[in-house]
Amino acid sequence: MMIFFIVGLIVHVVFFLSIFDIYFTSPLVHGMTPQRVPLAPPAKRLVLFVADGLRADSLFKPDDNGTGRAPYLRGVIAERGTWGVSHTRVPTESRPGHVALIAGFYEDVSAVAKGWKENPVEFDSVFNESRHTWCWGSPDILPMFAKGATGDHVYTYTYPSEREDFASTDASRLDTWVFDEVKDFLNVAKSNETLLNMLHEEQNVFFLHLLGIDTNGHAHRPMSKEYLENIGLVDSGVAEIVSVMDDFYGHDGKTAYIFTSDHGMTNWGSHGAGHPSETLTPLIAWGAGVQTAQWEGSHKYDDNYLKEWGMETSRREDVSQADIAPLMASLIGIPFPVNSVGVLPLNYLNNSQHFKAESIYANAIQILEQFRVRSDQVVRFSFITPRPLTDSKQMDFVRNARNLIQKGQFDEAVSIRYCKDLIDQAMEGLSYYHTYDRLFLGSSVVLGFIGWTSYVVLFILKTHVTERSLGQIFLCIGLLVALFLMVQSSPWTYYIYCLLPVAVWFSVMRDLVRSVPSLPLSKCFGYFLLVTFGIELLVVSFFYRAMLTLGLVVLGLWPVLSGLYIKAKVRSLSWMLSCLFLAVFPLLPVVGREPDVNYVILFVCICFQMMQVVLCAYILTSTHSSLQLKQGLPLFNQLVSWLTLVSSFLIPLLSSTRLFHRLLSILMSLVCVYLLLSTGYEALFPPVLSWLMFAWINIEQETMNTQGSSNRTELSSTDFAENIDIAKIRQLRLDDIRRSYFFVFFIIIAFFGCGNIASINSFDPASVYCFLTVFNPFIMGGLLMWKVLIPFVIVMCTFESIQVSTQLSSRSLFLVVLVISDLMALHFFFLVKDHGSWLDIGTSISHYVIVMSMTIFLMLLSVMTHILTSKRILIGWKRKMHFR
Repeated sequence: MMIFFIVGLIVHVVFFLSIFDIYFTSPLVHGMTPQRVPLAPPAKRLVLFVADGLRADSLFKPDDNGTGRAPYLRGVIAERGTWGVSHTRVPTESRPGHVALIAGFYEDVSAVAKGWKENPVEFDSVFNESRHTWCWGSPDILPMFAKGATGDHVYTYTYPSEREDFASTDASRLDTWVFDEVKDFLNVAKSNETLLNMLHEEQNVFFLHLLGIDTNGHAHRPMSKEYLENIGLVDSGVAEIVSVMDDFYGHDGKTAYIFTSDHGMTNWGSHGAGHPSETLTPLIAWGAGVQTAQWEGSHKYDDNYLKEWGMETSRREDVSQADIAPLMASLIGIPFPVNSVGVLPLNYLNNSQHFKAESIYANAIQILEQFRVRSDQVVRFSFITPRPLTDSKQMDFVRNARNLIQKGQFDEAVSIRYCKDLIDQAMEGLSYYHTYDRLFLGSSVVLGFIGWTSYVVLFILKTHVTERSLGQIFLCIGLLVALFLMVQSSPWTYYIYCLLPVAVWFSVMRDLVRSVPSLPLSKCFGYFLLVTFGIELLVVSFFYRAMLTLGLVVLGLWPVLSGLYIKAKVRSLSWMLSCLFLAVFPLLPVVGREPDVNYVILFVCICFQMMQVVLCAYILTSTHSSLQLKQGLPLFNQLVSWLTLVSSFLIPLLSSTRLFHRLLSILMSLVCVYLLLSTGYEALFPPVLSWLMFAWINIEQETMNTQGSSNRTELSSTDFAENIDIAKIRQLRLDDIRRSYFFVFFIIIAFFGCGNIASINSFDPASVYCFLTVFNPFIMGGLLMWKVLIPFVIVMCTFESIQVSTQLSSRSLFLVVLVISDLMALHFFFLVKDHGSWLDIGTSISHYVIVMSMTIFLMLLSVMTHILTSKRILIGWKRKMHFR
């Protein structure tokens, strides 16, 4: 069994990683020739302002008095600049957002897992192509563009990471630091001849990363006074920097300015998903080479933002976030970043048609170069799939575009339109080759999945099913397949394609099955339908949490439907009430809630059995009170929180090994930690879940009593430290399939009961404020992940208890659970489509990853669960974790 466990773990890790190789491969290729515009650029230097976490509506929308929050930038829009909305992509995090802005390409979704490391992959950027780049801002962002740049020409100035404190009295001081440092830098340059000469060279870039808005948004929410006032501070700071910069260069009119954001933020202070508040960011450009303010009466956008923002007469030019990189490159005359997939927004340029034509031509050739390199890297079977853009078509496009420009046909309808068509086809070709191996790899993974699931099923059937009942099961499967095809009005060939595997798999399994007492056909068919319906319910619940409420209501009626209510009314009533109470949580808001410690006080009134719980409640309330008063995180509170976390892993091992004593100890230890990580109603979730788990243990014991099992064990006498009598281990029954499904259902409830973990922005950073407030993505992420896993562990321990009390081999129950979870993962794998938005693809993939992670956690936590419920660690290992 240990060999099976290790092999199964390896198989699932491979399946888990496969989704990243199939859908999250890096878009980067190397070996392209840089492309630049052959004409003189309009600007000698460029200043890039990135207000981290700034929403488009927060900047553009007037306040309640009808005045703008950013009067200077509003004046730029009205008089001398071009503006629009920059549309970001998922994940809306800082690293992918800055990469799109400065390098012009969208990292794969898994890049968010790389966090804010220093350039873990090599890529070209505007900074790399510039002559010199000076950067000021966060130590989490700037280093990734400095490291890996060719030459030593990217200079970074950062403040200490300790300043990124969510409990700071004034996070806007991060932006004040940046503005002050830039002004001091220019003042010092006046007396430093070497630096002065460098600053007066062409193709220079100044990057100001402004983190205060994002920090205030996380700490106080985007609608708070702190967040909105920070916008005004940034606006005045930008005005001052522009004035200082123009004075430094003698008002030569050769400086271009761009103001934008890497991502937005939800109303509850999070980002990472695809809500419009996260993907819509402002873009304002002005200065040398930028089109001045334009006015128009009609608009090309169907949304109602212009009216909401009071900008109906102002011309709006939206772009994709990656389009900003080629815009910056064109303004200062540097090569386009070779990895960029951005399309130059010509409406932002105030230059001749010749310059625009040459710029879009260089843009097209730069993207075509990536297509050529990518196509050379792929071993393609032309007899299977045709090449999207052949060599002859490429040559014709390039030659015709060059001829049109040489003939002076620069207008939008001729050469520019021709180059845009070339860009479109090159982008389609890039996508074609980027996804070229998906069908092959996906098919291989599906075959592996089916093979592994079949192996697990065989593992069970060898011991519990006869050849006769096996034939009946496959007959039912064949009838269901035929009925499905008949409903779909499928052609006769489909029946061959779909029924042939049924016959083949029956032949294979018939030779492997050995004779054992048969299972009733009617019950087999009934359980097959119920499990199929149950799996579909779980799959749908990933998209609609309310389905979990429906499932809990159905589960609550189980004692009535099975007849247990008549024989055990008290236990059945406890089961039904706990199901109904827990069914409330999936109906509550996932996110968007403000921290409300009143729920925590209510929880303390419910659960006052240990002084530690009361202490944790005090720590939580005093911490949030201190943060609201901007007094920081008290050291005593922080020490108690960390000690509580550490002790939660040790205390259960010291408690009694009696079933209910050990479970209560585990519950109280985990609930204390969960309490410290709570900000609202979720503090009530673990006790209600635990109530249901205790009711589940009792109702399963009553089920064993009803069935007249001779091997049943009284709950009051159950001890995890006792030796297991192998002779009492019974065989698998159909009712155990129900137990396994209940377990998987409760695991999903544990995941989704208080939030949708498939979405990055479902996590509230305020949850970890009892432990730390200084920004640290890895520690914060680990604490939030443990908060998610605590209900998981509670369910795992309960399932282990049921296994012991019902005298069933852990192997048998575990294998059935494995089959159910693998079928769910396979279902999500099929839901992933190559077409559609990245948000849709990412959602299906994230669900697949969650189910695979859940399966891996089941395998790993089964060891941890056994340790928690055993007398000593060594005893747990000697007994091989009950896997007999």
